[in-house]
Amino acid sequence: MESVKVRDYMTKHPVALSKTMSIDSAVETLLQAAQSGAPVVDAEQNLLGFVSEQELLSVMLKSTYHCDLHATVADVMRTDVVTANVDDSVLTLAEQMLDAKPKIYPVVEGTRLIGMINRSRVLLALNTHMQQCYRNSA
Repeated sequence: MESVKVRDYMTKHPVALSKTMSIDSAVETLLQAAQSGAPVVDAEQNLLGFVSEQELLSVMLKSTYHCDLHATVADVMRTDVVTANVDDSVLTLAEQMLDAKPKIYPVVEGTRLIGMINRSRVLLALNTHMQQCYRNSA
């Protein structure tokens, strides 16, 4: 299982946001992509931060009371982003996900975003491995 790498299960073209994007545009983008969060990148695809539904929900809720929304992605994004590398073991990542770590990891080469992996993709990898175990033991 250590040989199963993030590269094999990551989403290769995740929706990403720009830091100048308005919050309402970011929300629409995430809803259309059915992603619960997104990396924030610059024009060269360098990772700058991450925005989750939780941060967006907080800003949208506060703005709803005043019917006033002027925030941008830069105002709410986290910059302390935990990332994965294409050569990381999916098993190791699954163990990290059991802790209070993020459940979505941008996949980077250096600082450049090349994909994204989440709990569902890691679960898929583990399930695929278990199915192979069952076939081999039968």
